[in-house]
Amino acid sequence: MTNLNTHVTWVDARERLPQPGAPVAAAITGRYPADSAESETALGEEYWIVRPMTFTNRHFSEDGTEHTDCFVDSDRIVHVPYSLADDNTVTHWAELPTLPGKTTHIVLGEDVQPALQSALSARPAT
Repeated sequence: MTNLNTHVTWVDARERLPQPGAPVAAAITGRYPADSAESETALGEEYWIVRPMTFTNRHFSEDGTEHTDCFVDSDRIVHVPYSLADDNTVTHWAELPTLPGKTTHIVLGEDVQPALQSALSARPAT
């Protein structure tokens, strides 16, 4: 039997940040923009959601703005470590799990198909 389960350890972003370049799962909080039909003073709906991101110690936005110690999502939106003063802040982060049945995050080349077939044919450990 192959153990296909994983354990996630969340880290408080106020206490410690990941290594630069690390892909992580990030718990972010903020507010969706208010619906255009609502008044201009409406704050929108509050959220707390998990998204995959990369942590970096230096990032330049498309407009040239430099950001330090931030999380960047796949849409290239910058999220800062938790702060009550900012929207879209990261409250917690966790290392991404390893590949199913593996102890690594990546398999390349000729090793891909055997690793994939092993994971697809594995039955969860009980």
